[in-house]
Amino acid sequence: MTNDTIAATARTPGYEAPGVISTTGGASASAVSWGAILAGAAAAAALSLILLVLGAGLGAASASPWASRGADAGTIGIGGILWITITGLLASGLGGYLAGRLRTKWVSVHTDEVYFRDTAHGFLAWAVATLVTAAVLTSAVGSVVGAGAQAGAAVAGGAATAATAATAGAATAGANGNPSQASLGTGYYVDALFRKAAAAPAPAVEGQPVTAAAPAPVPATNDAQSSAATAAEVTRIFANSIRTGDLPADDVRYVGQLVSQRTGLSQQDAEKRVTDIYAQAKKKIADTATAAKEAADKARKASAYTALWLFISLLISAFAASYAATFGGRQRDL
Repeated sequence: MTNDTIAATARTPGYEAPGVISTTGGASASAVSWGAILAGAAAAAALSLILLVLGAGLGAASASPWASRGADAGTIGIGGILWITITGLLASGLGGYLAGRLRTKWVSVHTDEVYFRDTAHGFLAWAVATLVTAAVLTSAVGSVVGAGAQAGAAVAGGAATAATAATAGAATAGANGNPSQASLGTGYYVDALFRKAAAAPAPAVEGQPVTAAAPAPVPATNDAQSSAATAAEVTRIFANSIRTGDLPADDVRYVGQLVSQRTGLSQQDAEKRVTDIYAQAKKKIADTATAAKEAADKARKASAYTALWLFISLLISAFAASYAATFGGRQRDL
């Protein structure tokens, strides 16, 4: 064929050059069909919202505050990750397919270029849908990741000040003369210091009935005030020693004297009680701090795993939207 024959044939209606799609429309039409992209994004965002609400309902139904009932936290977490991934696949696939199927045909565009443009349409539909979904759900990704990070930071901060927080309130309440509030901290252990042993029953004498021990007399108002002041003072001593380290020997001796006066114990037994109860209080606060640190570490790990899985889920969704758009584009051009 001569060049003139080839040129004439190319101008013939219906002729398709190799590797080129013959379509209708102007050659200067835009390569981006925003109408199709927005339509696909709207469908993807709506389906994402529906599936997320359904997943939240299923998760709430499977959880239970009662022991041995419902799924545990680990199972719910894995199920939530899988549900988010499935939601992203379905919603992004639908949005990408619609973006590719509803786009306009391009004039004299090579098949490789068509494939690239369809892929770009699917990716853009996914991007718009992701932004819309995040805005509607008040930045869903940020709230999920940020909640774990804030929880970890809050618990970590509580762990760092667990010892002082457990004693500061007790010392303040004791200084204000409120032993009931002081008992929320080290007050319980201070009360245990001054706890008197139960009175032993009188020995039985042959021929005489056994009589119960007479009840202890109710202390007067001044004695009650003095007892509250003593308890507050001991609470402050414990609080300061827990913050700084061990209980000094002088404090052990002084508190032992107070305990001995109140309970009738010998000085040696009183000091032993002070040492033992102080060790119990310090161990309790240390255990509380350790539990807080473990909770902070779990929250940190949960936040990190959630962020990583959301990242993977978003990548899978973007790939699904791009691939579905190429499939929808081929269906459109048939």
